[in-house]
Amino acid sequence: MKFIHAADIHLDSPLTGLASYPGVPVDLLRAATRDAFTNLVDVAIEEIVDFVIIAGDLYDGSWKDYNTGLHFCHEMGRLNKVGIPVYLLLGNHDAESEMTKKLVLPSNVHQFDSRKTTTFLIEAHQVALHGRSFKDKATTDNLVPSYPDAVAGWLNIGVLHTALEGNSKHANYAPCSIAELSAKGYDYWALGHVHEYTVIQQAPCWIVFPGNLQGRHIRETGAKGAVMVSVDDTGVLSVERLMTDVLRWHVVDVDVSDAVNINDAVRLIGQNFERLISDNQDNKPKMARVNLVGKTAVFGELFGMAAHLHAEVLGQAAAIGVGQLWVEKVVNKTQSLLTSAEIKARSDAIADLQVLLEEAPHDALLLKDLEKELQQMVGKMPPELLSEVGVFKDIRNGELAPLITSASSELVDYLSKTDQG
Repeated sequence: MKFIHAADIHLDSPLTGLASYPGVPVDLLRAATRDAFTNLVDVAIEEIVDFVIIAGDLYDGSWKDYNTGLHFCHEMGRLNKVGIPVYLLLGNHDAESEMTKKLVLPSNVHQFDSRKTTTFLIEAHQVALHGRSFKDKATTDNLVPSYPDAVAGWLNIGVLHTALEGNSKHANYAPCSIAELSAKGYDYWALGHVHEYTVIQQAPCWIVFPGNLQGRHIRETGAKGAVMVSVDDTGVLSVERLMTDVLRWHVVDVDVSDAVNINDAVRLIGQNFERLISDNQDNKPKMARVNLVGKTAVFGELFGMAAHLHAEVLGQAAAIGVGQLWVEKVVNKTQSLLTSAEIKARSDAIADLQVLLEEAPHDALLLKDLEKELQQMVGKMPPELLSEVGVFKDIRNGELAPLITSASSELVDYLSKTDQG
């Protein structure tokens, strides 16, 4: 016997961070979560699995229109035609109270109740599935005590949407401990909520997060999908990953320590892109964030020519990726070779500027005047730009002191190099 365990599909959830970039495959981004879900159904049919488990967050929230539900019904209809049942649990995003639009589920879809734990029995395989859906999004109670004892002599599967011991990257919904799950005597725990693929343990029972089906932004990097679980009379034999994603997110750290000008930095970025593309064994499109790192002589130049640098990076991606690589953001994390003491030792206008900038974050009157001017400027910006550029968010929130501190060294370094030229 074999079954598929999936979770956190977030059907029709938008992919973020690329909308304002030229040449981005808008249609691919818009359909990514649907296409990943269709890939999952394709595998289920091809492998003739015995059933499918969805452990929460099938949806990202209430539907904008009925098309999201219609797509789900269509895919479930494909499984129904070949006799594959689906066991659906509601998580925090698609909790019962969150869904204002609904459709009658196809006959092969069995939904876990939110008022009490439900047990579904599959007589043909002697499998008992125990689960409890979320009634409310903010379900912070431990649901495990409400799960029943294992059915003796059967394969017992617990289905649960949980942060599991307060996973720090995810909201602390339905928290519980590994020990509590193990104590239930089940053979397999099909978990959801944590978007990273993780096998928590294999004995005395399997505890598995399959991760989400499709990465949606730069915080969800790498391969995404579900798992295939194989079982025999002795219990769970194996848990294998199924890659269903249609595009992947990557963070590319480029060390520009050896660069002596901006062209050197661009060439180093291109070399990193070439390595990324050469590793693309699955031929999936890639979305990349470029982090420039290292102490470098071009620190100030990278700051002063930020717009040109951004265009150069996009050009490298277009030339090397050829329709397979797009840039989500370019982040300058480099450091200057010049120390603050070395700048001050110059005893010139640049040194005076260094002192002024060091004092600026502590000058309340200056910060107040600067905030007024910058917020007027930000108020004229288009909404899509405000959501894409983090510095504008800092200005709107009045967080200018950290902004001045971070920009000061870049400005001084840039002006000092210009002055030397």
